[in-house]
Amino acid sequence: MSAERVATAERMAVGLAHSKLILIGEHAVVHGQPAIALPFPLIGVESIVEHVPGSVKLDSTFYHGPIDSAPNELKGIVKSIRATLAHLNLPERDLLIQIHSSIPPGKGLGSSASVAIAVVKSLFAYKEQAYTKEELLHLANIAEEHAHGAPSGIDTLTITSECPVWFEKENPVDYIKPNDDFHFIVADSGSIGDTRSAVESVTNLLKAAPKIITNKIERLGELTYQAKEALEKAGKQFLGQLLNEAQKELEALGVSDETLNKLINFARQEGALGAKLTGAGFGGCIIALAQNEVHSRQLADKLKKFGAAAVWPFVLKKKD
Repeated sequence: MSAERVATAERMAVGLAHSKLILIGEHAVVHGQPAIALPFPLIGVESIVEHVPGSVKLDSTFYHGPIDSAPNELKGIVKSIRATLAHLNLPERDLLIQIHSSIPPGKGLGSSASVAIAVVKSLFAYKEQAYTKEELLHLANIAEEHAHGAPSGIDTLTITSECPVWFEKENPVDYIKPNDDFHFIVADSGSIGDTRSAVESVTNLLKAAPKIITNKIERLGELTYQAKEALEKAGKQFLGQLLNEAQKELEALGVSDETLNKLINFARQEGALGAKLTGAGFGGCIIALAQNEVHSRQLADKLKKFGAAAVWPFVLKKKD
């Protein structure tokens, strides 16, 4: 989901954005280690901007009304909208911004970042002005900073990418070319995650026990380097082992919970090569690596019957 269309006669414009997943490296990435994130095209956001006289209004699942009166949950996107309008020299009036999202919020799937990307794209399309990737990321990250405090930036980068992203703070972003098709299943535990609280929890642990927690974070970094090699050399079995090892470290950091652990253990019992939480934890989703396409469908069905709130089987395709 990356195109935009404009119907100038109706003064309407659309911006689209897909979702994202963290494959490995969550939490460690906040503290200088690498992470690998995957574009997740099965769910996404559509933002429609129309000329409607009056104040700038939002129309979403959570709120309908002027941006001045938006609830706190939407303050970040309001900041992003205002910054984008100022950047485009558009007056702050006569706009209705409709947001349609299939991304469940609070699940580590980049919901807030996808909304921000889609809205910024739609405003550029409304102005009929091209954007650079730098402009898009800067304006969308305004919303992310409000939502998450000090985000790594990995969400917006991955949502604007078609390839797996290798991300390290302060270093240039790189892209990974998988050497095989990898069949994953994402399963929603049904509980809402809390990125800000989870990140703060790990930071507090690091202050309380710096040596122990630094070792955990560095180990997650080592596993992430090995996971890159597994993707590039088609090492499915190896990648599965790495995902399992990463989950052990995340459990030691205290960010996995009972709802996630149950799904992870069930996926492994049903033949997953590896499974772990994806995202910040404290609820949210898991990601499991299936043996092949047939096993992926079977495992997805079993996870749903086991009690997952939603299940998405998807394929990370080989890149030439």
